[in-house]
Amino acid sequence: MSTRIVYIALLLFSVCLCFQASAGHRRPFFKDLVRPPCCIEVTTRNITKMVIGNTYRKQSADPPCVEAIIFTTRKRPACVEPNSEWVKNLIANMTKL
Repeated sequence: MSTRIVYIALLLFSVCLCFQASAGHRRPFFKDLVRPPCCIEVTTRNITKMVIGNTYRKQSADPPCVEAIIFTTRKRPACVEPNSEWVKNLIANMTKL
């Protein structure tokens, strides 16, 4: 009976080594789940009236994400062109408050 336990232990140890060795060659499946959603396109349309709150978020370009300013609206976050004049004015007004 003790040889049976030794064989089972060796088998389990071998399986663990195989999984450990192959783990370095795989891409973790959860990597894409950890990355937050991002803007892949922006609008230049003035949505000042749709923006709620006094906060915004800057997003850097990191493909497939593009450089953007993200404002909160009633329906969903809005991705806008950071160099648009109306965006600069809105951010300036937000920082005054």
